[in-house]
Amino acid sequence: MNIVACVKQVPDTETKIQLKPDCSGIVTEGIKYVMNPYDEYAVEEGIRLKEKFGGEVTILCLGPERATETIRTALAMGADKGIHLNDPSFEGSDSYCTAKILSGAISQIPYDIILTGKQAVDEDNASVFANLAEFLNLPYASVVVGLELASDLKSASVKREGESGEKEIIQITLPAIIACQKDLNQPRYASLPGIMKAKKKEIKTITAKDLGLSPDEVGQKGSKVKMSDYSLPPERKQGIIIQGEEPSEICEKLVKLLREEAKMI
Repeated sequence: MNIVACVKQVPDTETKIQLKPDCSGIVTEGIKYVMNPYDEYAVEEGIRLKEKFGGEVTILCLGPERATETIRTALAMGADKGIHLNDPSFEGSDSYCTAKILSGAISQIPYDIILTGKQAVDEDNASVFANLAEFLNLPYASVVVGLELASDLKSASVKREGESGEKEIIQITLPAIIACQKDLNQPRYASLPGIMKAKKKEIKTITAKDLGLSPDEVGQKGSKVKMSDYSLPPERKQGIIIQGEEPSEICEKLVKLLREEAKMI
């Protein structure tokens, strides 16, 4: 079985983000980068499918040179080989262009199922998988928390989260794109032998020229969404602890604060 897992390298959620003086983006120097947490579930699910049905797991990652660290992490977990989509013209690609680049690379390799995270935690667009499905003309399922493949590997039963948190089960034909949610599995840690083996596994670099893409089709030039400026969320005001001996006293103070301070009533 040929399994493809698409991953993204994102800033660590514990990293303090600073904006450039002109608010055109974030300061990238000194940032610690990690694999997008939702993509970890995609990699883990791919490895589990390989362990159950055989085959191999190929990792795709779009990003600059440092993105090879994330590919190596996936290889250390148990994936077999990596493809690094690295070209200066790719920089600044929105979800549409990202999917176009990924689809070009995927079209050059065999695949039976494509796994992604449901979204990336940096930009939170949650749309690459849908754009990718459109480019490849494949069915897809998002926010997937359960996946069972049929014995003939021609279809799958997918459990996904509805908008209200309810679970729904759908049948999907393969090949298909599965966008993974956190309850799908528990990603494994890379073992020391896995880390050592990952250093010897193949990572192939693919450029825009390899995909037959011109600089005008990708990156900021080809993107449908243009970022004008960035801003940090407003800082939260310090909370207030209401003191009192009796519930009625506390309730009276709370109502007063809601009326006079919060202007909610």
